[in-house]
Amino acid sequence: MPVIGIDLGTQSLKAIVVDDELRLRGEACVLYQPAFPAPGWAEQNPALWLAALKPAIAGALDKAGLAPSDIKGIAIAGQLDGCVAVDGSGQALAPCIIWMDRRASGEIAGIDPGFIRERTGLVLDATHMAAKIRWAARNLPEAGRVALWHQPVSFVVAALCGRAVIDYALASTTMLYGLRERGYADDLLVTFDIDADKLPGIDDASAVAGALTAAGAELTGLPVATPLAVGTGDDFSAAIGAGVVVPGVVACNLGTAEVVGAVSDTLRLDPGGLVETHGFLGDRYFVSNPGWLSGGAVTWFQSTFGVDSPAAMSELAATVVAGSDDLLFLPALSGAMAPRWIAEARGAFYGLTSFHGKAACARAVLEGCAFAMRDVVDRLDELGIATGRIRLSGGGARSRVWAQIRADVSGRPVEVASAADASPIGAAILAATAIGLTSSVQQAAERLGGSIETIDPSPSAKAAYDRSYRRYRTLFDALTPLHTD
Repeated sequence: MPVIGIDLGTQSLKAIVVDDELRLRGEACVLYQPAFPAPGWAEQNPALWLAALKPAIAGALDKAGLAPSDIKGIAIAGQLDGCVAVDGSGQALAPCIIWMDRRASGEIAGIDPGFIRERTGLVLDATHMAAKIRWAARNLPEAGRVALWHQPVSFVVAALCGRAVIDYALASTTMLYGLRERGYADDLLVTFDIDADKLPGIDDASAVAGALTAAGAELTGLPVATPLAVGTGDDFSAAIGAGVVVPGVVACNLGTAEVVGAVSDTLRLDPGGLVETHGFLGDRYFVSNPGWLSGGAVTWFQSTFGVDSPAAMSELAATVVAGSDDLLFLPALSGAMAPRWIAEARGAFYGLTSFHGKAACARAVLEGCAFAMRDVVDRLDELGIATGRIRLSGGGARSRVWAQIRADVSGRPVEVASAADASPIGAAILAATAIGLTSSVQQAAERLGGSIETIDPSPSAKAAYDRSYRRYRTLFDALTPLHTD
C-alpha cells in the first residue's frame, strides 16, 4: 500500500513514495521561487504549488516504478506562517504572504507580548498569520471578497479535496489558537479583529481530510477518491520524519532555515521568548525556535565566495581548527532569532585579519549556525525539556563536518537521520497513519530509527568551542545597540 508524502517548500515542492515498510521508493521535486516586491515583503503565487504537484508526483512514481493507481494515500506538509486569501470558490485572490514577510509589523503595535505568550505560547511577531490577516483585511483591494484565510498547506488540501482544515500544530502558529483550550480563542480573535468562520477547521494531522475530488485528481494525477490526510507544517513533519515524536531528543532540521525544537509532555512556556510552544501529536507539545537562515547562509556563502557546493564548503571548513582561528560569524542574514529575536539584526563576521581566508570564513559560518543551535538547546534545557541527544535532518545533515561541529559545540551526541529530507517522510507517515497502514504516527516514526548514525562530541573541541561561544554571545550583545537604534 504505497503512499505519497509532499513537502511544500519555499523553493520547491518535493514528492516521495514510500512502501508498506516506509522505505523510500522514489522522489522528485519541482523548483519555483518566492517574489520580493518591496523591502520586507515576500510573496508566492499559490498557483505555483498546484502546478508543481502533478510533475513532482509523476517523477516520484516513475522512479519508484509504480502507477498512480498503486497509491493508497497522500499527505502534505509545508511552509507555515503564510496567509492566502480565497474567495467563495476557493480561488486565491492575491499572492500568499509567506513566512519571511514582515509587512504586518504595524499590526501588532499596542498588543501586549505577555498576553500573546501566555495564551498562545508564541512570540508576538509580524511573521505569524494573525498579523498578516489583519494587514490583508485592511490593505488588499480584494479584502471584501475574502471567504477564508488559508495557510499554504490548508490551501492545497482544500484545492484537492474541498475541505478547509488545518491540524493542531499549524493552527497553533497563528496567534489565534489557545494552547489550553486547543482551539481558536475568542479573546485572540477579538484582538486581531478576525472572524473564526473565515478560518479552516482543526483536526488531527493524521486524520483523513477527505478524498481527492475530480479537480484534485487532475492536479495530482492520482485517482479520484484517493484519501488525503490533514497534514501539518514542515517544522513538525520534519521532526516526525526524523523520528522525534516523544521527549528526549532535540530535532534540528537544517533546511533553508534551521528549526530546533523538542517534544514535551507538559505545557512549558518560555518567559524569555526564545522558543515557542506549539500543539503537537496527541496531547504533547513541540517547543521550538522557528529558525534563522542556516542552509540559507550556506547558499549565501557559496554564491559570495564562489564555492560550487555545500560539500565543497564542508571540505574547506575541515581544513581549519575548531574556533576558526578566532573568526566569528553571526547568522542573522534575515534578522536574529537567537540568542534573541531581533528582526532588524544583521549578519556579521568579526575578527577578520589578513591571515583569514575562504576556508576560515566557511568554518565560521558553520560554527555560527551551531552556536545559535546551542542557544536554543540550552534554553530547552533550562525549561526542563530533555535534550540528551540532537538529531539532524534536512540538507545540511549530509555534512559530516557540520554534524561533528554541532556535537562539539553542544557537548551532546548528534544523530543523523536515515533520510535527510525528513519533512516529506513525515508527511508520508501521516498518510500511512490516515489509511491504517500503521497504527499511529509514533509507531511509524519509531520504525525509522534503526539506521541512524551517532557522532560523539570531542572533549578537547568542546573546550575550544566553549570559549568561542562566550565570544559569540559577547559579540551579539555588543552589536545589539546597532540593531535596535
